[in-house]
Amino acid sequence: MTENEEFIYESIFNQVRMGFLSIDDIKENIMEEIEDNEFEEEISEAWAFEKIDEEYQKLLTESKHWKSPTDTERLINAFDELCDQNIVALHNAGYTTSDGEYEVVEVERELRENGVTSDGYCFYHEQDLARAIDPENPSLYIAFQKVDNSDPATTIEVGKKVAEVLRNNGFEVKWEETASRKIEIPNFRWQQVYNEDSRDLQDYGEVVERMIE
Repeated sequence: MTENEEFIYESIFNQVRMGFLSIDDIKENIMEEIEDNEFEEEISEAWAFEKIDEEYQKLLTESKHWKSPTDTERLINAFDELCDQNIVALHNAGYTTSDGEYEVVEVERELRENGVTSDGYCFYHEQDLARAIDPENPSLYIAFQKVDNSDPATTIEVGKKVAEVLRNNGFEVKWEETASRKIEIPNFRWQQVYNEDSRDLQDYGEVVERMIE
């Protein structure tokens, strides 16, 4: 592959493996990416669609050998438990940490409109997720904090709650109990195949509903 093909292939690999988008949506995204980078003369639609279909078939084949509960299923359960403990827990919240913080503030605003103030939050974003689908050295980093908080001790208490729930769901946790470092789940393997009938993990309205019940 050329350098540009490798760039597009990495995007294909990530979008298929993350399992948040349908194949049709991925094909649309990839063609936009090719056009935005002015790769049209070098990379054809046929090549891109072939790579997408190949990666999807590989993932389907692998998924038949996954052991349940997968790391992904256990993480979903952990995040649900955190929401039940009044901690906002968001899946795939934007592309960067600042994106995730923006999403959290939006959820917090809705909670407060319904008379609820959270005790903290946690999330991972798309760049974190890219590490979790790395076949060589997978891991997942979880950001945590409390909205409108500047007290490190309060931040650490949120981190302790998040770490405890993760451990209770069978995860190894690497964290020095400091306010400035994210929680790491080493050897975390993200395993998800897109299914239009499955729960939408990025429906943050569901998080709000769960926390105001």
